[in-house]
Amino acid sequence: MRAPHASSASARTGKAAPADVTAAPGSGAGGRPAPAPWRTRWTAVLPREPLLRNGHLLAMSSIVNAALGAVFWVLATRWYDDRTVGLNYAAVSAATLLSTVGQLNLSDFLVRFVPAAGRHTRRLVLVSYAAGIACSVLIAVAFLLLVPTISPGLGFLLTPVTGLFFVAYTAGYTIFALQDGALTGVRQPGWVVAENVIFAVVKILLLAVGATLAFFTGILISWAGALVVALLVANAYLLRRAVPRHEREAPAAARPPRLLGYASADYAGSLFRMAAYSLVPLIVLNTLGPAQSAYYSLAWIVGYVPYLLATNMGSSLIVEAAHTPGDLARHASRVLRHSALLLGAGTVVIIVVAPRFLAFFGPEYAEHGTTLLRLLALSALPNLLVSVAVDVARMQRNLRRVVGLQCVLCVLVLGLATVLLPVLGLAGGGLAWLLAQSLLALWLVVRRSRWLSRTSDDEPSEKEK
Repeated sequence: MRAPHASSASARTGKAAPADVTAAPGSGAGGRPAPAPWRTRWTAVLPREPLLRNGHLLAMSSIVNAALGAVFWVLATRWYDDRTVGLNYAAVSAATLLSTVGQLNLSDFLVRFVPAAGRHTRRLVLVSYAAGIACSVLIAVAFLLLVPTISPGLGFLLTPVTGLFFVAYTAGYTIFALQDGALTGVRQPGWVVAENVIFAVVKILLLAVGATLAFFTGILISWAGALVVALLVANAYLLRRAVPRHEREAPAAARPPRLLGYASADYAGSLFRMAAYSLVPLIVLNTLGPAQSAYYSLAWIVGYVPYLLATNMGSSLIVEAAHTPGDLARHASRVLRHSALLLGAGTVVIIVVAPRFLAFFGPEYAEHGTTLLRLLALSALPNLLVSVAVDVARMQRNLRRVVGLQCVLCVLVLGLATVLLPVLGLAGGGLAWLLAQSLLALWLVVRRSRWLSRTSDDEPSEKEK
């Protein structure tokens, strides 16, 4: 089984923090370059340009998170019986979904506004934390109250201790995601990678302890406990070192930003994209049945990985453009060219290895999911253009375009999936994504002069205030 997809953050124990990857190396005596410290050598293979370097680090974080998450669930299936794994997996998945809704998309909000927040950075981060925690706790408690009605199988969550861990995990995962945005905003993507390692290692250790003590909820407790450790370490660094340094070095904002309108609109846009991701599997289930739904879900987990590259490169684009708004168009073009080459190569690899990779999970997965996975991999190419266009609109504070693009994508994907799945089977789901992304990308190419334009205007409109 695979861990639920998560937005990751990072942290690191020890005296030395991961290097700020945007900093230039120092010089030794006589002007000779000083030897690279150990903490920068591991990033030596990455591009030197901060725009690409930080994007690669964020992409690395997603890959590490997925790989270590897979290891966790493999161990869970060995140490716990199938019923225990199934119920705990459902609980973790539910808490992760509730947290995703409760985050209010404030992680992207922090990526967008922390770089230019100046002396208001700490306030912006803490207010986002408070809003995310409050919303996530309310949603988690409401879910527990409804468990007897909507999901009786999760009744074990209604005991006081287990319910507390469930609510704590939901709120903690919210901070985990928001912390990711804050660390990215202060140009510390190395911590995004490191925190995933801490979270995964502690989670596996606690899983082993729970299995030894025969805790039925050991899986859920391991997630909650690992979150506590990762959050304490990362926020100690973020709030005591990274944020104060950012506030000293960044130009101070003249007044605290009034961004409620922006946050609300950006959240609305994210809900449309979330709906597309979440509702297609339900359409598959209702149209083709549970077995086909299983084949679709596994292919989507793999096919979604190239989407993460576009998301992570977009975060780096936003941070760098926030420091130099006049370079937005140049940064966007650079990200498009560089990421297109990487995605092109990755797509070819996925198309070639798809049947062999899916066969690892069983011959039926390869038989039913190969064409679907290949179509999903192809859809990542036009998605790159759509994703970058949304990030450019965020930088320009063009909220109508931010919401509109994601709304149209949702409508196209769900509409096409509804029409194509009964006719083409699982391949119809992949074709729905490919056609929807391609139609939007084609429109963006035709209208590129309207959205990919040089701009230095970063003042919010009256509607955003």
